[in-house]
Amino acid sequence: MNYSETINYLFTSAPLFQNVGGDAYKEGLYNTHQLDEHFGRPHSRFKTVHVAGTNGKGSCSHTLAAILQASGLKVGLFTSPHLVDFRERIRVNGEMVSEQYVVDFVAEHRAFFEPLHPSFFELTTAMAFKYFAEQEVDVAVVEVGLGGRLDCTNIITPEVCVITNISFDHVMFLGNTLAKIAEEKAGIIKKNIPVVIGETVEETRPVFEAKAQEMGAPIFFAEEENEIKKHSFNKNNGINYHTNNYGLIHAELRGFCQQKNTATILCAVSRLKEHGFRISNGNVKEGFAHVCEMTGLMGRWQTLQTEPRVVCDTGHNTGGFQWIVQQLASESSKLKRKSSKLKRESSKLNNVAATLRIVFGMVNDKDISGVLSMMPKEATYYFCQASVKRALPHEEIKQKAAEYDLRGNSYPTVMEAYEAALNEATKEDFIYVGGSSFVVADLLVASRKH
Repeated sequence: MNYSETINYLFTSAPLFQNVGGDAYKEGLYNTHQLDEHFGRPHSRFKTVHVAGTNGKGSCSHTLAAILQASGLKVGLFTSPHLVDFRERIRVNGEMVSEQYVVDFVAEHRAFFEPLHPSFFELTTAMAFKYFAEQEVDVAVVEVGLGGRLDCTNIITPEVCVITNISFDHVMFLGNTLAKIAEEKAGIIKKNIPVVIGETVEETRPVFEAKAQEMGAPIFFAEEENEIKKHSFNKNNGINYHTNNYGLIHAELRGFCQQKNTATILCAVSRLKEHGFRISNGNVKEGFAHVCEMTGLMGRWQTLQTEPRVVCDTGHNTGGFQWIVQQLASESSKLKRKSSKLKRESSKLNNVAATLRIVFGMVNDKDISGVLSMMPKEATYYFCQASVKRALPHEEIKQKAAEYDLRGNSYPTVMEAYEAALNEATKEDFIYVGGSSFVVADLLVASRKH
């Protein structure tokens, strides 16, 4: 099989969560241990940092990897899902695993793993750990796939554990209360290993404290460190952070949610330094300033073009959208000021206005009502359907959105919706594309083909 055939084999032969949802979820670590033993326990041959949480774990994982790379280490990075290419999931110093490695892995080992019937994620995790061991990485930043306690990444014993935050997501697997979800994610806390908690609420903090005490794990709450004194947005749409111990940090990631993520990352860096990692202030600054270039991170309030300005973001649940809607409100305010200026300068024209346009789709296991209830009513909507089986039908999203006074047309694909938004936009408008990682993935894949 060539690379394309191999990826198709992986997507069709092993249950893939992004396509089929719950049917791909395999509770327990039996397959993971079987695969790990088969490959000679590769996870034990390098140091790790383990990152869990409902939102922000991708941004935190990539930024920590960038900082560690800047410090001169050879760094593995395992994240999910991918947006454009499967190989995004497995990187060393920002470089994706080769196509040939993926082909050879499947060809050489399918006779062993096919009788196990592993999930796609179980197989991908085994591939990543094997690759990192063979590449002799110094440390790997490993993002949890789902939950924590029974996630197949949870065979590692990391240098530091990180749990970004807890909100409602994957409730059918993790529980329908914040405390239950926190309990699942707290399952990554290991004996005597420091754990950094990014954000807590009244229901989750006692869960983390109890688990840390049970495991004898030092626990650190990023919110209490007060590392960030203030922040401001710079001219390049990044964020400047004034910190107590790291000086002025210019951060490339510009989403409002990144303010919380930055506090979490800096708290984790302090713990890594306490564990003997030689990380200078300059390394920290370099990692924050160049995380996308250094690690290949995409889809975090990413600007795709400027006239009209188009931004995409992979936020996909109520926890993520609490920040996105704030950022959309900020953009809407800018558009109103821009419209007033246009009207003053174009007194002969009627109905001059800069418009907020939103290309939006979701998948069927998310709280669509919760997200729609937060969305701005003044926007023009382009409801769409991502190319995964779990995607909600575009007509259904449009009907549901109407219950919240959100108006617009619906389109059977992301690109049809996006092209409609572009065709109707002036260069003064702002277009946001999101609602699901898979909406963003479809857009980025199509954009590369063009």
